Amino acid sequence: MDPVQLGPFSVGGGAPLVFIVGPCVIESPEHAMDMATAIRDIAARCGVPMVFKASYDKANRTSRSSFRGPGLAAGLTTLADIRARTGMPVLTDIHDASQAQPVAEVVDVIQIPAFLSRQTDLLVAAAQTGKPVNVKKGQFLAPSDMRHVIDKIVAEGNRRVLVTERGVSFGYQNLVVDMRSLPILREFGYPVVFDVTHSLQLPGAGNGVTAGLARYIEPLASAGVAAGVDAVFLEVHENPSRARSDAANALRLDQLEPLIRKLKRIDAVARDVVVATGSGADA
Repeated sequence: MDPVQLGPFSVGGGAPLVFIVGPCVIESPEHAMDMATAIRDIAARCGVPMVFKASYDKANRTSRSSFRGPGLAAGLTTLADIRARTGMPVLTDIHDASQAQPVAEVVDVIQIPAFLSRQTDLLVAAAQTGKPVNVKKGQFLAPSDMRHVIDKIVAEGNRRVLVTERGVSFGYQNLVVDMRSLPILREFGYPVVFDVTHSLQLPGAGNGVTAGLARYIEPLASAGVAAGVDAVFLEVHENPSRARSDAANALRLDQLEPLIRKLKRIDAVARDVVVATGSGADA
């Protein structure tokens, strides 16, 4: 596996475990900056590479009345300011091919939402920017199906691909993570991200909003890191009960540092086991 460069550091190919962290949506420029500053400081104390994430538009909210974000122009202004003032690489998602180029001018990583992971025009537009593309596996896809999604990006000459596991549909309003999917996805030769918090959603189960099971973030993240992922994706908020999107499955900000420290220890053991046994792909 070749590493993918994300701003000042790499992910995959034996590089240190990367964390992709931030609020689900940009609630305001001030809130996003406060979160980014706190996350940067936690990353520095823990000694981990960190990418800041936040969405300028949540186009797939359960209810039409739900808060979606500030929109493309205002959102990109906020993300550019965060990138400049914190020094962290920045990730955000796109929902339409026309958004790819303006977003690429600001962020370090373009993300493709899970529901849109088979949209060829969207994948092609993201790939053509030359930016790293983090594509989330659809809740309706088997891990083996992601081969064709990756091929659409690579066919444009862009091999800077990350693949994210975020759970698969498991009956009405429930998701489950099959841990086999993580090594299966790694077999394609690209870094694998584990989106822990979205994997704990109960989509639409909150009577017009997405419910979730945030109390299981720590065990699920621990299992994913032990399975050998290259990056961990976590949505955080200083007060999840007040979050304007994905409140029920967000990690409380004050729990982020102890969780990162625990995941670092698990990652170190997992890498030692791979080296000792010679099993698995690039630790």
